[in-house]
Amino acid sequence: MKVFKFIILFVVAVSLFSCGEEKNTETAHSGKQIALEYAEEFSIYCNDDGSYEIDIAEQKFILVPEDVPEPKTDIPVLHQPVENLYIAASSAMDLFNGAGSLDSVRMTSTKLSDWCLSTVTGAIENGNIIYVGKYNAPDYEMIISENCGLAVESTMIYHSPETKEQLESLDVPVMVERSSYEQHPLGRLEWIKLYGLLTGHEKEANDFFNEKVKLFKEIPAADESSGKRPTVVFFYITSNGYANVRKSGDYISRMIELAGGEYIFTAEDLNAEENALSTMNMEMETFYQKARNADYIIYNSTVDGELENISQLIEKNELLEDFKAVKNNNVWCTGKNMFQHTTGMCDMIHDIYTVISGNTDGNDLEFLKRLE
Repeated sequence: MKVFKFIILFVVAVSLFSCGEEKNTETAHSGKQIALEYAEEFSIYCNDDGSYEIDIAEQKFILVPEDVPEPKTDIPVLHQPVENLYIAASSAMDLFNGAGSLDSVRMTSTKLSDWCLSTVTGAIENGNIIYVGKYNAPDYEMIISENCGLAVESTMIYHSPETKEQLESLDVPVMVERSSYEQHPLGRLEWIKLYGLLTGHEKEANDFFNEKVKLFKEIPAADESSGKRPTVVFFYITSNGYANVRKSGDYISRMIELAGGEYIFTAEDLNAEENALSTMNMEMETFYQKARNADYIIYNSTVDGELENISQLIEKNELLEDFKAVKNNNVWCTGKNMFQHTTGMCDMIHDIYTVISGNTDGNDLEFLKRLE
């Protein structure tokens, strides 16, 4: 019996040791990790040989500068500067632009008519960037003929795994970016550092990021002395008459909090289903009961176009006329370019702060305008 117990203890000990050893093998890196301020969904390690290891969830890449010998590895190797990029994650495009590396982008999965960024529309119109089809049905022949150095996809590509597999089978490396999973809005912006590194524009990317963060840090801390922050509701009315609202953990509601406001809906209010969507639809009567006393309205114009006045807002549903913010002339509207303008995170937070602090007439804002 003692021998039997000893064998069991020995097997358990070996198993625990093996598990610990395997874990260390998976997470060990030979290089020094580059510090990030807000982003948590990617990591960069600078190796002794001058190359970089990039980790994004379960993905790994080795980035090799021009003067560094290519290492022997099973990990996909990218060559800096990465050129002829195919951007199928539209939110990433503005980050390449902010890093000064838009000329490294050759292809997009978003049509010209669906872009709101003037620099991108200009590049498409003059032929510097070409449309190669939807993300889940791209023109593979065109991608190959353009000597694509990297395809940057959103996590939507996991709904079309055969597309990712086909690209990789054609020796096109695929990077699935996860900026939308960042908990902090500035974490999304910090992906500019990765894109700057890939394209050899590290300095421009870091300078841009630091300038925006400086703007964010100039926002005073919320005054908690009264025990109550100004409440804000962010929504739009769907074609079916529902109020489409952001979930309480969404980055928009987080930006409202960072600006010193309080998003009107809590997780309990929404009772939302657990899924990857950042928004949900509410019956208008329910929305009215929960949001009518919000101090400020920010109407999301991305979907159905910008509003020009409060009358147009009330035309969408007469209940809105009874909202506190409507009566107090505290109704604001976003511009259509807000969601593609990823580099504008700090500007948007600053805009919200300026609005709820009462320090603007609306003429000095980047993304918001008052509806009269």
